[in-house]
Amino acid sequence: MQTEPSYRKLLAAAGFAWLFDAMDVGMLSFVVAALAKEWQLTSAQVGLIGSISSLGMAVGAVALGALADRFQRQNILISSLLIFSIFNGLSALAGSYIVFIGLRFIVGIGLGGELPVASTLFSEKAPATIRGRTVVLLESFWAGGWLLSALISYFLIPQFGWRVAVAMTSLTAVYAIVLRIHLKGTTSQAPQQRLSLTTRLRTIWSGTYFSATLMLWTVWFMVVFSYYGMFLWLPSVMVLRGYSIVESFGYVLLMTLAQLPGYFTAAWAIERWGRKLTLVVFLTGTAFSAILFGLAQSLVMLMIFGVLLSFFNLGAWGALYAYSPEQYPAEVRGTGTGLAAGFGRIGGIVGPLLVGLLLQSHVAITMIFGIFFAAILIAIAAILILGKETMAAQNPAA
Repeated sequence: MQTEPSYRKLLAAAGFAWLFDAMDVGMLSFVVAALAKEWQLTSAQVGLIGSISSLGMAVGAVALGALADRFQRQNILISSLLIFSIFNGLSALAGSYIVFIGLRFIVGIGLGGELPVASTLFSEKAPATIRGRTVVLLESFWAGGWLLSALISYFLIPQFGWRVAVAMTSLTAVYAIVLRIHLKGTTSQAPQQRLSLTTRLRTIWSGTYFSATLMLWTVWFMVVFSYYGMFLWLPSVMVLRGYSIVESFGYVLLMTLAQLPGYFTAAWAIERWGRKLTLVVFLTGTAFSAILFGLAQSLVMLMIFGVLLSFFNLGAWGALYAYSPEQYPAEVRGTGTGLAAGFGRIGGIVGPLLVGLLLQSHVAITMIFGIFFAAILIAIAAILILGKETMAAQNPAA
């Protein structure tokens, strides 16, 4: 068991890596709005940018999640951060749409690997009494990254262009060195028994863990599908509602502010209500905020339900990252969590692309957000029917 100062140091070190990753994902939603104008992209082409990033994240989550069960988790964490940082810098130099989406795929591999590996590592490091809260607090750095991306996009992109904003995220390569220093001498909770990949796959789909795996794959798919479908298109949706790019960036910036209290509320609730109930409550809030945002016509209503959407959806993400690693024992934890996240990224491929195709076919925004409403209800049903409460379970690090 790590001492409290030790795991707090680890929380801060990896949390900032998470923040930089979130800054990239958040900034992409603003960048695509600028790219659509600069490169005269169709809605389908814009949607493909988000989808190709999610495809890379799927590959990264599965491959690096599996490697995290074979090698030290902190080394995989640092490697994923370097992949993400270096290729993000290169994408700022892209001169064409094809080159840009190719680089975004590789960026996605690094990002997709970092998130489940970090949550697995922290699930093992934190004391059992505050384990869920600690993982949610790690996730709260994501909101900080989104907020930074909104600030940078609002002040830099209209004046200096999207390349400067994207290039800033490549500076996280420097942070990888800092992270390595912070993690030096820290050993992750390596499983006592190292199983082959085939054995690990059979284990997570065995009778003991079948329901948990089916539940996680369903929830991850629906949550990622709706999140990337809604949030990567959020600035563009505001533009479609008749607001300028600068106005849209400003309004989304205000919506983003609600992410932090969403995380902190989830962090409070998860140790009081339990993982399952917290996740259900926040997903329910997400579902109704989504449908009401899609129905909203006035700026006031768009802002109210946009704020609520950010609050509930990001709180749900925090709960999901805390809930997922607790479904499995140490020897298959990275693989199980990584595969669930990787399958979820297929939803991230479908979501943005589907929105682009539907908008190109002149489908109403209300109908599109109705699809996300239904998807989240499916996730809620999976948790209620197949999910078990894990808060009282034995510390996974034990």
